Amino acid sequence: MLLILNGPNLNRLGLREPGVYGSQTIEDLERQCEAWGAELGKAVTCRQSNYEGQLLEWIQEAQEQGFSGIVINPGALTHYSYALRDAISGQPLPVVEVHISNVDAREEFRHRSVTAAVCRGKISGLGFLGYRLGMEYLIDRENGVGA
Repeated sequence: MLLILNGPNLNRLGLREPGVYGSQTIEDLERQCEAWGAELGKAVTCRQSNYEGQLLEWIQEAQEQGFSGIVINPGALTHYSYALRDAISGQPLPVVEVHISNVDAREEFRHRSVTAAVCRGKISGLGFLGYRLGMEYLIDRENGVGA
């Protein structure tokens, strides 16, 4: 079972800066991730919160809830949340960081991720497809394929 976490402001997908994030909603993203999970033979649970503490708790509880990996879009927390970084590094599950937009082609403050260094990898700028690629990586890793 995979856990898909979305951080602050991702509940505003489809409304917030559609030129950057597109016109699809968080509900569209969650349906797509669930469909990809079904296609890949893996149950998927999607969660979104604007609250850092809630994300921390979900990460900390993930293994005991039966998840085998986490795909996370930390939103703006990417750039400054050492608490989120510590939660990721303080638990044993593999984590893939994803971003819908190409954060390296945006404002300077978005170029630094404090969370990426404790994740298995980072996918940026591929839209919703980045979530699927993160899911595929986690499934392949669980099955002993690749790094």
